[in-house]
Amino acid sequence: MSRIAYVNGRYVPRAAACVHVEDRGYQFADGVYEVCEVRDGKLVDERRHMARLVRSLGELRIPLPMSLSALSVVLHEVVRRNRLGYGLVYLQVTRGVARRDHAFPPPGTRPALVVTANGLDAARADAMAAAGIAVITVPENRWERVDIKATALLPNVLAKQAARERGAREAWYVDRDGYVTEGASSNAWIVTGDGKLVTRPADFGILKGITRAVVLDAIRAQGLALEERPFTVAEALEAREAFLTSATQLVMPVVRIDGRPVGNGVPGPLATALRRGFHAFAAFS
Repeated sequence: MSRIAYVNGRYVPRAAACVHVEDRGYQFADGVYEVCEVRDGKLVDERRHMARLVRSLGELRIPLPMSLSALSVVLHEVVRRNRLGYGLVYLQVTRGVARRDHAFPPPGTRPALVVTANGLDAARADAMAAAGIAVITVPENRWERVDIKATALLPNVLAKQAARERGAREAWYVDRDGYVTEGASSNAWIVTGDGKLVTRPADFGILKGITRAVVLDAIRAQGLALEERPFTVAEALEAREAFLTSATQLVMPVVRIDGRPVGNGVPGPLATALRRGFHAFAAFS
């Protein structure tokens, strides 16, 4: 079956999907995106993803391409047309198509919208979580507004490639004071020796991850000890457990940092339990 994409008002075969050469997403990375998990053919935490999309667009002064209710119809239709049971829906909104000029295009320029869907291998993801992953650390070199889920991801691309070349799955950014900010495509967590779950506050220094928010709900509902504060690489290396959260990986145990084991070098019980129980705290639509 041919996969289907939505591009600016039309559902088209993925192989034929294209955008204009002067789309500002292509020319300037002038746009934002969201990635939403699909499970059993339903969107996971759609409301939270749409709220973050609206915020990101507002920060960049890009109008919504359509109402949220209409956008929801498009997302669900892309899932349906691709017969997607488990996977991801990706949506991207740019400032639109206009003559190349750094300043905003003329008023009335329509934002561009692309939606695609991809299946994932659940067994492979679970096997990866059972073994745990390795991360490396890299210097924080991104712009200050990483709270906006913008398509300008070149530092993240370079960090991911550095991780791959060193046999790791993810890279954690470290600021000038030695504190972990977040991953190249995830939020970072540790479990201290006395059992406290620690993650950096979601201020302007990190992206307010949707999976992170669901995990926070799960932690509070279960009465687990939580500290929202920065942590250092040294503290992470001394931690009982470490893990990351993202829509693509859910709760993923981290067992090595810069080649050194975390805890006893295997996925810890808290990360494993949070992954197993994640969807009990998520919303489906």
